[in-house]
Amino acid sequence: MQILFKDDDIIVFIKPAGVLSETGGAGAGRSVSDMLPGISLFAVHRLDRETSGIMVYALNKKSAAAISKSIAAGGFDKKYYAVLKGSPAEAQGLMEDWLIRDPKRNLTEVTDSPCERAKRARAEYEIKAENQGLCLTDIRLLTGRTHQIRAQFSHRSCPVYGDSRYGGGSGELALFAHSLAFDHPATGERMIFTALPDCEKFPWNLFAQEDFSV
Repeated sequence: MQILFKDDDIIVFIKPAGVLSETGGAGAGRSVSDMLPGISLFAVHRLDRETSGIMVYALNKKSAAAISKSIAAGGFDKKYYAVLKGSPAEAQGLMEDWLIRDPKRNLTEVTDSPCERAKRARAEYEIKAENQGLCLTDIRLLTGRTHQIRAQFSHRSCPVYGDSRYGGGSGELALFAHSLAFDHPATGERMIFTALPDCEKFPWNLFAQEDFSV
């Protein structure tokens, strides 16, 4: 696990795919805590097990409360790269949907109209490049719903590559959190971190280095 920053209040690192953001029950699999033994971690956001990319954890309760407050106020900026099977109708735009979560099936679905269980989901996207029926897409989350990116693009018939749960076929999920910006919980300084997926691995290797503009 690559650590990008660490002080007395926060730790920022790149979570590998296949690792849980939070410790699960018996047999749930390896978690971030397992990979950072001896460090008390306070989760303030999460990435799906299959998703890789930049995460921040608080290292004390005061910092966790400050970051959580900032997230609630919209001060947390997260961007992702995804490789999609197919492409959206428009090269860039704003996706707005109502999502319903089914925890029993571990699925998030788009509903045609808001209801009691539905939560609003908003994300901006821009197609960066296309190759062999796949497209590299840069996404900025405006809300943070479970499986939001995966469900919204699947609903538009262009699921994330490797997302067998949402129609993207087999392989490693091509979804990477490449940019994270937030205010430091102690100093107030704006912290900005960027990273790239492994561009030597398929399907990321279908795209040129200049297509990844972080």
